Formats: sequence, C-alpha cells, structure tokens
Amino acid sequence: MTVTAKRTTLRLFSWNVNGLRSCAGKGFLDWLAAARPDVLGLQETRVLPEQLPDELRSPDGYSSHFHSAERKGYSGVALLARTAPRSVLLGGLGEPRFDSEGRLIIADYGDFLFYTGYFPNGGSDLSRVPYKLEFSEAVLQHAEAQRRAGRSIVICGDINTAHREIDLANPKSNQKNTGFLPEERAWVSRFLDHGYLDIFRRLYPERAGAYTWWSNRAGVRERNVGWRIDAFYISPELEDRVVDARIHSEVTGSDHCPIELEVARP
Repeated sequence: MTVTAKRTTLRLFSWNVNGLRSCAGKGFLDWLAAARPDVLGLQETRVLPEQLPDELRSPDGYSSHFHSAERKGYSGVALLARTAPRSVLLGGLGEPRFDSEGRLIIADYGDFLFYTGYFPNGGSDLSRVPYKLEFSEAVLQHAEAQRRAGRSIVICGDINTAHREIDLANPKSNQKNTGFLPEERAWVSRFLDHGYLDIFRRLYPERAGAYTWWSNRAGVRERNVGWRIDAFYISPELEDRVVDARIHSEVTGSDHCPIELEVARP
C-alpha cells in the first residue's frame, strides 16, 4: 500500500475573477481542479450564491463562503478552501457602508488570519477615492487590532493600487488616474510602514513586467501592458515560513490573473 505524505506547505491563492459566472464559462473549474489551491480568495464575484449551479457554488472538495454586495451584479468576494478554517467572518469591519458592498472575508486559520479583500476602485472621475482610502484604513485598523491581540496576518486580494513605478507599464501617463494617485500610493506606503510585507516585491524587488491586471483593449495583455494591483501582504513574523510568491499570468478567464503565496505549515 502506498502512503501519501501530508503536504508540508499551504498554497494560498487570490484571484479577481471579474464575474464568477463569466470566469466559469472560460474554464474556472478546470483551473481549480488543476491548481488545487488549499485556500482561494476570490474578488469581484458579482453574484449571489443562490444564482450559481451546485458545482460552482460548492466545488467538490472545498468549503465555500460568499459575501455578496447588496447591489446585484456588483463587487462581492468568496472563499473556497480545501483546508477548512476554524471560522469565517463575512465583512467584519462593522460599518454598513463597507460591509454592504461585499468587499471582505476574514478566515481564521489558527496560526494566522486570512483576509481576502476587493479594495474599491477610485472611479474614472476620482469620486470614490475618499471611500477607497477610508475602506483601506478600516482594513488596516482591523488587522492592527488583531496583531495587538497576538495574531499573524495575511491580507490578499485586488488592492487596486500599484505602489511603485515598477508595478505598472506606463507610470508617467497614469499619475493622475486612480490606481496610481499619490494619495493611493501613500496609503500603501503607510500600510507597509506598519511592518507588513508586500511579499512578492520583497522576494523579487527588481522584477519588472510582473503584472496581475490588463485592460481589455485589444492587444494590451499580449504586449504585457499591465499593472500589479493584486498582492499578498503578510505580517513580518510569517516571512520565515514563505516558500515563494507567484504571479500566474498565463492563466486567463479574467482581466486579472491568479496570484499565489506558498507557506510552510507550522
């Protein structure tokens, strides 16, 4: 009899699917079966769980949790987990203006809390930038309260901000656009100043062309004219457990691609 050893790492994934039903029509379940993430945070699901077929609402081998926006067809996050969390909190920021938009799920994995978040877009007219910054600050303050209570933190998702010029293909022409505004970038710096690590950039500080989102305009993705706006942030005590951080830019099905953080089990 062959005994399969228990895998010694956890593979954490995050993916903005830009509509889960749309992504499902482009091979999402095939990707899920091949990638086999232990924990998968999804953003911009844009669906109520009751609108999904059983195989998508609760894929075989996974527990599933959905936090949908009150507004139909908008926003929404989900958690699919082969490694079940101790508990799951939908929303959790305690402010209806944030929780009603279905932007955050927090899962307790004992040795760390896993946040999957869909951070707001500031809007083409920049009218949502204040809301975006307020939501981001609320997430930071929630995480900081947990750290003071002795918890380790993993925050992932569509952050909707490229922090440095290396994180997008055309930094000069985007300085007045949401996603690369000085005040948005300053918030990421503030977040990192609290000790959190942008783990991909920590491992690969000078890797250019590493993007996670591309415009749907013709030829943009093929030419890799993109932005790195999806990320994993971790509290510093977890750094020694990190095996690798990966961007799976070869995976299609959305205008974003999946990102991965592999960590050693405790």
